[in-house]
Amino acid sequence: MSTPVLKVSEMSVIANSRGREVTLVDRLSFDLQQGEILGLVGESGSGKTMACRALMQLMPSPDLHVRGGSVLLNDVDLLKLDAAGMRAMRGRRIGMIFQNPSSHLDPLMRIGEQIAEGFRLHQGASKREARAQAIDLLRQVGIPDPASRVDNFPHEFSGGMRQRAMIAVALGCGPQVLIADEPTTALDVTVQAQILRLLLDLRDRHGLSLIMITHDLGVVAQTCDSIAVMYAGRLCEHGSKRDVLARARHPYTRGLIDCQPASSAGSGLLRTIPGQPPLLDALPVGCRFHARCGHAGAGCVETLPLMRSMGVAHEAACHYPLADSRGAVS
Repeated sequence: MSTPVLKVSEMSVIANSRGREVTLVDRLSFDLQQGEILGLVGESGSGKTMACRALMQLMPSPDLHVRGGSVLLNDVDLLKLDAAGMRAMRGRRIGMIFQNPSSHLDPLMRIGEQIAEGFRLHQGASKREARAQAIDLLRQVGIPDPASRVDNFPHEFSGGMRQRAMIAVALGCGPQVLIADEPTTALDVTVQAQILRLLLDLRDRHGLSLIMITHDLGVVAQTCDSIAVMYAGRLCEHGSKRDVLARARHPYTRGLIDCQPASSAGSGLLRTIPGQPPLLDALPVGCRFHARCGHAGAGCVETLPLMRSMGVAHEAACHYPLADSRGAVS
């Protein structure tokens, strides 16, 4: 297999809470290949967004820090860069589309100025050159009449247009890796489909590698090449889309699939996973899912399972992995 564009190895995120250390992301490891779209899935609070903020070195609080491991972006370890070095990497080599564009687009700056900022900062472009590049990016992401829209403020864009503008900001200086945090949340179904098609088109045109954070396995089934499932801060299953959705080996992954509306069709009720995820400051000794798992045995209570091979490029952290399961999400 070719050398990955991004290689995350044993990365942890620690929070200092009331004099105690709480592990929010526990020894996360995965590879991302050139042109690959990886779906990072799991319930709210599983560590998906925190892990990706750690990759970007954009921690929302000074009480959070990365401990151990490495994040190699084309052999450059992002975790070893100082603040200036990381600022130089953001936008040029790795970018992020945030979940709520309204919170991340400056309401007092014109859309074009926010896109052009990256060109001026990283490429030394003149104001005129940066404006022309901003107009071209707005055209690429499907904004109609970009030459006039470039001077609009965020409030003058619809929700879907703000999301497209956020994508344009992230694309600014041609990053190799793009992280999309719930890129279709709060958009209607038609606009969701348009945004997903846009991301696929940008991947094909620019050779981008994408990490898509989502809780929606339907989105994953439509867009992703591979899937990484997180639960309570740990990776519990990772593999190709086909293997994970059609042959899930971890009971939590199987539970997520069964909770999808398509899997519950005909029953009249949506299925749920019983119980609640454990508190991260009171984690069980063994498998973090064992209290909610119908397949748990004595070993699950006592010993934390490690990732092990379930086939070619398919791995799961389970003492008693499921047999090949029933079918995929459509």
